[in-house]
Amino acid sequence: MELNQLQWMAYGGIGLFALGVGAVTYGLASSPGTRAPRLGARGRKRQLAVDESGGFALIEPWMRYLAGLVGRIPLGRSRQRIDKMLLHSGDYLGLTADEFVGLSVLSGLLMAVIGAALVSLMAMTPLVVVFGAVMGALIPYSQVTGEITERQRHINRTLPTAIDIASLCMGAGLDFPGAIRQIVDRALKAGTPLHDELTRLLQELSLGRTRQQALLELADRVPTEPVREFVSAVVQAEEKGNPLSEVLRIQARMLRMRRSVRAEEAASRAGVMMMLPLMLIFAAIVLILLGPFIVGGMGVGF
Repeated sequence: MELNQLQWMAYGGIGLFALGVGAVTYGLASSPGTRAPRLGARGRKRQLAVDESGGFALIEPWMRYLAGLVGRIPLGRSRQRIDKMLLHSGDYLGLTADEFVGLSVLSGLLMAVIGAALVSLMAMTPLVVVFGAVMGALIPYSQVTGEITERQRHINRTLPTAIDIASLCMGAGLDFPGAIRQIVDRALKAGTPLHDELTRLLQELSLGRTRQQALLELADRVPTEPVREFVSAVVQAEEKGNPLSEVLRIQARMLRMRRSVRAEEAASRAGVMMMLPLMLIFAAIVLILLGPFIVGGMGVGF
């Protein structure tokens, strides 16, 4: 009897999802939803995501429809925080804040359907549906935060070399935009985070933004300590009239030194963290070697 109830609940969940699919399909046919970003960095990322991923191209109209519904909800500062998170991720998939929420809802619904199928086929607890919905809704957030971490790690690792090359180029007679152009064209692989950010920096300079404005926006998109120090050094050098090539050379040396210090600190922490596993391994070896003698002695004693 209990199994039948679980099956009926699963069938009901699948039926509700099918009803929701029909409602969304009708909505897609009768409402345009939100328009996909077509201009700027987000427009390029959206077009690239649609071209490279067939799965994303399939769910993108559904996501935009849900984003249109989310746009009617007064999310307040939450929408600004999501938009800032997407900016730090390098405009992940070209998503807007409302589309990110819509994608989370869609992912939660898909995982809930999978959970309902498991309940129906394997007689699992109905809580699997709830668990699947929650985990599915968290998948986009996990993807974006992972992209932010990897992106910032790559930029922090490659920035000192890029600054050093810029210093050499400016020492050879190039101006700051020309030095950055040399880095983008010859020193960095296309599609890497630092390449994308420096390309965007050059585009903003070509559109008439001042160097200070473009650099401050770079620090806002990549809020890491090395990037902020680089931006601060360039802005201060421009304000005080200091030679920028020498400032960049000093900045690259400082960033390398700090990276070496962080590597040494990580190595020392790794040594401390290895103490407990080594002690356990040593104890296991002692037991393996002395265990037979101890057991034999206990047998003789008894």
